[in-house]
Amino acid sequence: MFSQEAEPERYDIGEATAVRPNVGGLLPVFVLDRYEGYEVKRLQECTRTELDAWVEANASALRDRGPADLIYVNHVLLGGAVGSASGGRYVVKAHGSELEYSMRGNAGLSAWGGEVLATAEATIVGSEHIRNVVRDVCGTVENVHEVPPGVDVDLWRPAPRDEALAALLAEARLDAPNPSNANERLPDELNARRLEGFLTGDRPTVVYYGKLIENKGVQVLLDALRGLDVRAVIVGFGDYRAELEEQASDLDVLFTGPLEHRHLVHLLALADAAVVPSIFPEAFGMVAAEAAAAGCPPIVAYHSGLAEIARGLEQDYPPGCAGLASFPSGDSAALRERLEAVLALGGAERAALRSAARNAAVERWSWTSVARQILAVVE
Repeated sequence: MFSQEAEPERYDIGEATAVRPNVGGLLPVFVLDRYEGYEVKRLQECTRTELDAWVEANASALRDRGPADLIYVNHVLLGGAVGSASGGRYVVKAHGSELEYSMRGNAGLSAWGGEVLATAEATIVGSEHIRNVVRDVCGTVENVHEVPPGVDVDLWRPAPRDEALAALLAEARLDAPNPSNANERLPDELNARRLEGFLTGDRPTVVYYGKLIENKGVQVLLDALRGLDVRAVIVGFGDYRAELEEQASDLDVLFTGPLEHRHLVHLLALADAAVVPSIFPEAFGMVAAEAAAAGCPPIVAYHSGLAEIARGLEQDYPPGCAGLASFPSGDSAALRERLEAVLALGGAERAALRSAARNAAVERWSWTSVARQILAVVE
């Protein structure tokens, strides 16, 4: 497994060997962020000389450990370029991030993307939306297959509320110190105490987790909360946090900073709804699929890959509940109506909705299901 992950031991990669190629300190990205030890530049702001050197550093590492029967690369660029330069048989998993944030509108990068996809064994996209984006950005591409991203349904699973809350607090007590929340990449200081006080009692709870940037639409959720008897937990970091906190100053909202999966699996299990209000096209909707697996009904903006999540949920939802999976993008009034309807469900109805969300995730987005689909493509 080749990546620039500095601490691969934190992740369960089975019997795979982690390899971190020496890329000379440059890290091309699609959204600017801070990564210790790297010069971080957006893909479209790197010179072609820089990008070619980065590609060759990774391709050389692949060749040194080859030959491989198959190379599975993430992102059209630069993953597809690495696969092509390796000289091996490769499959590209296209994502919305490189296509929308870096390649769209850039003729040079778009042409390069079309070249590497033309020589790939196959291109895998997470949704019909990304299939269309690949065509728009890279031109006509043959052998494109829709395979949704996978969710670990053994990790994300329902749990009794009291049990989930106790587990969440136990995980929060293990967080590293973060005095004055100086490190935005760490959970906020004293989160265990804050979460315990905030989540006491049975008041309805809504969760958002993701980047705190304007494109993610958290401002739409905050507007929708006005007038509702509900509390909300906002998880994440980003340059829009201060503005969002100001908008939420008169609401019952707790900002936690970023949380890891070890926290989130418990937070989602105890929540009554998860909202994915993104106003920018999304390749899929992993947050929504994870919430569904945890038995927390997601409510998503109806566009791009999120709409495909909504349609998958609606096929399993009980009669009369199909419209609760989504709302028109950017429409806070419609989102408020969906939240009101979900939170107004009686005990048996709510349990049926939670169970249906879980079933949809297991049947459509589990790793087992996804792995079978990928293998069918490459075999």
